[in-house]
Amino acid sequence: MMAGEPVTMRCEADAGFNEWLARSGGSIACTTYQAGKLLLVGWNGRQVSLLPRTFQKAMGLDVAGGRLVLATQHEVFWFADAPLLAPEFIPDQLNRYDALYLLRVLYFTGDLNVHDLALGADGLWLVASRFSCLARLSEEYSFIPVWRPPFVSDFVPEDRCHLNGLALLDGQPKTVTVLGTTDTPGGWRANKATGGVLLDVPTGEIILSGLAMPHSPRWQQGRLWVLNSGTGELLQVDPERGQAEVVCALPGYVRGLTVVGNVALVGLCKIRERHIFGGLPVQSRYQSLRCGIALVDLRRGVQIGLFEFTAGVEEIYDLRFLPGRQRPNILAPGQPGVREGFPAPDFSYWLRPDKQLPLE
Repeated sequence: MMAGEPVTMRCEADAGFNEWLARSGGSIACTTYQAGKLLLVGWNGRQVSLLPRTFQKAMGLDVAGGRLVLATQHEVFWFADAPLLAPEFIPDQLNRYDALYLLRVLYFTGDLNVHDLALGADGLWLVASRFSCLARLSEEYSFIPVWRPPFVSDFVPEDRCHLNGLALLDGQPKTVTVLGTTDTPGGWRANKATGGVLLDVPTGEIILSGLAMPHSPRWQQGRLWVLNSGTGELLQVDPERGQAEVVCALPGYVRGLTVVGNVALVGLCKIRERHIFGGLPVQSRYQSLRCGIALVDLRRGVQIGLFEFTAGVEEIYDLRFLPGRQRPNILAPGQPGVREGFPAPDFSYWLRPDKQLPLE
């Protein structure tokens, strides 16, 4: 598939996924940079729904309250939910949507190769993988570098260790994943199957080593989780002892993680780029890999549901759960209606073209 070509997506959900999503009271947002989409997986009262929106190289994603932030190839998009506008988005189909995310701020960063995003206690954090650092956004600069691993000697655009994942604890950066403790341009590639580590941000110390291209660290429900992507495993980590327990092995290169109650939502990817992802243990463990969202029962360590893409999407980068929003919508720039909604703190209005008064 060539860049810019339309993507025909096909998907299917098994009974376990349907049952869980219907009971959850929420929906799922996920990104795929291969297909260039932000995908909203919802429940319309009868079945699973899929709403795709196009964003070039959609990567890191985070939600908090009514905010949703998204990293793309050159920008960071900042959306806010307009719940008063959502039910009337389609005038002749009232209440089709119960959430409507509208663009409020757009930061042009340039191609920092932003991976994870995290909404913290004092603003947004981003992983600028090209510069091997954690960074903040700026109104004056492409980014403001704040922290880099202790083995990386400078802020340079050389992707020296492939810093990719970020987990906050109490609203501050606490844990990151890197694919190698290297300090040379692209140096992590030489030992990708065993060179990955989990790092503590405040101390710079290694919590866990010997990982296969780890991603998506998460501090949730008082515990630390991480995906050992190249083995297809969800791990629970004991940071004090520097040990990890395999919770579940899944048939995919795993990337994208969130925990909802006793269930983990895990993104599954096929392996397309053999020069980067070839030779990983997950390829020998399974005859074929799958792409989608797996549900894992954390109490039993087993997969209990699957939403699978059977065409058009071959990898997932990130995912988040949207609580209390089962039928969400989001408007990408240029879509019809994107300039017609006017939310304010105490009221909201749709200013439709056929209802507008002439302005002098």
